[in-house]
Amino acid sequence: MNITKPSLQYEVNSEKTQGIPVIVVAAGSSTRMGQNKQLISICGLPVLVRTLKAFQQCESVSNIILVASSETVLEYQRLCDSYMLTKVSDIVEGGSNRQESVLCGINRLKDSDEFALIHDGARPLVSEDVINRVIDGLKKYSAVTPVVKVKDTIKEIDQNGVVIKTVKRDALVQVQTPQGVNVKQYLSAIKNKDLGLFTDDVSIFEAAGCKVLTVEGDYKNIKITTPEDVLVAEAFLKGDNVE
Repeated sequence: MNITKPSLQYEVNSEKTQGIPVIVVAAGSSTRMGQNKQLISICGLPVLVRTLKAFQQCESVSNIILVASSETVLEYQRLCDSYMLTKVSDIVEGGSNRQESVLCGINRLKDSDEFALIHDGARPLVSEDVINRVIDGLKKYSAVTPVVKVKDTIKEIDQNGVVIKTVKRDALVQVQTPQGVNVKQYLSAIKNKDLGLFTDDVSIFEAAGCKVLTVEGDYKNIKITTPEDVLVAEAFLKGDNVE
C-alpha cells in the first residue's frame, strides 16, 4: 500500500482493469442515524461493505474510489483489507459537503477516465442491473440517473403546514444512485457554482442547461438514513435470501 499526498489518502491497489470507475461517497456525518451508518450491520455485513461488494462484483466497474471523512479513512482502509475489496483503488478524505466530496473523488481519476459513476455509500442494495443501465445511458448522454416512480400522493404545503395544492405525481420520480457523468463536462459545469446548493450530482448538469437521462431504478435501492431503513433493508435481504 502506498501512502500518497495529501495525508490520509491511500492508493490501495494500482492494478489496471477494464470498465468504468465509481466514486463511492461515504464522508457524511450520519446525523439522523446518531452513529456512523456506514458501519451498521445489515444481515451480518456493514452497510459500506455491502455497497462496495456490489461494485466489486460488477464486471462493468474497473475500480472504486472511496471518499471518507478524516476520522474514518483508516477504518475504511482496514475494512477493505478485511473483506478483500480489491477494486478499491483509492481512499480519499472528503470535503465539507457532498459535491466537494465528489470532487475529491473525481480528482483521483485517471486522465483517461472519460466517464465515472457516483454512488452513495449508504445505498447497499444497489443491483448490477441498475449499475449497467446507468453505464449504458452514458453512451448517449453526459449525465444519467436511475429513478423510480413516486407511489404516494404528494402535496405542496406552506410554512404553516397548510396544504397549497396536490401535485400531479405522473411526472414525478424519486432519484437514486449511482449517477453517471461525463467527467470533463462535470468539471466544466461546476465552474463558478456554489457546490453546497446541489444535493445530487446530475443537478449540476441541469443547472448548466444539459439534458439528463433517467433510467429505471429499483425500489430496493434504498438509502440508509434512519434506523427504520435498516429494518427495511434487512427485510429485503431476507426475502432475497442474500448472504
